[in-house]
Amino acid sequence: MPHEYRQPPPLRDVIERHDLMPKKSLGQNFLFDLNLTAKIARQAGDLQGQTVIEVGPGPGGLTRALLAQGANVIAIERDERCLAALQEISDHYPGRLNIVPGDALEADFKALAGNNRVKIVANLPYNVGTQLLIGWLLSEPWPPFYDSLTLMFQREVAERIVAKPSADAYGRLGVLAGWRTEAKITFDVPPQAFTPPPKVTSSVIHLVPRATPLPCDATTLGRVTQAAFGQRRKMLRQSIKPLGGEALLAKVGIDPTRRAETLSIEEFVALANAV
Repeated sequence: MPHEYRQPPPLRDVIERHDLMPKKSLGQNFLFDLNLTAKIARQAGDLQGQTVIEVGPGPGGLTRALLAQGANVIAIERDERCLAALQEISDHYPGRLNIVPGDALEADFKALAGNNRVKIVANLPYNVGTQLLIGWLLSEPWPPFYDSLTLMFQREVAERIVAKPSADAYGRLGVLAGWRTEAKITFDVPPQAFTPPPKVTSSVIHLVPRATPLPCDATTLGRVTQAAFGQRRKMLRQSIKPLGGEALLAKVGIDPTRRAETLSIEEFVALANAV
């Protein structure tokens, strides 16, 4: 591990000095625990000399851990109050932290990655996490521009991402994540680890893209899963009526009285290909 850098000042000092109380409107919950941020960074594997894109670094708790483990970090932050605190970290790691002010939902991640292979590591703001993940899962061309995603979500969202057919949590996220990635929950983070403590437990999840997922048009699969799970308790003949209903189901041999949560990923892919 490289030691040629001076340690930045303690995070709590930085937050007091820049008056950085987390904003509810931005879905912010800051992590101060250095052991925990280091543990999250380690889930992404060997970071020495790797390019990491981080979304919503806030005052930079996880950013420091990524840099300490040898990564070059591109940090996207929309809260202007945090930019000076991130700049302080950048001064301690010259040339290794690129701060990108702006909204991650509008960011062109592929362009930010440039010619580098990247890993995405983030304690995602709760209010945009799912939307960002779906964008990364439906990314084209495939295999994507990233080697892995190491992300923190509310535990209930993490369970939806790794859910298998017929599980209570199985839905659109489980289909898209299971189709294109190998996803696993690596560990849980209790509410008291954050400032302010959220009302729920969080989980860190690690997703690795499959080299050759089942052939299927990503946008169409996105539409099929959205329709099927949009009316979760209804029979498929009703929920996917706008896409072809019973005729479409007959084409791929799926019983029209089944419900979306009983379909395997293979069956969803077959439906999308029939559309």
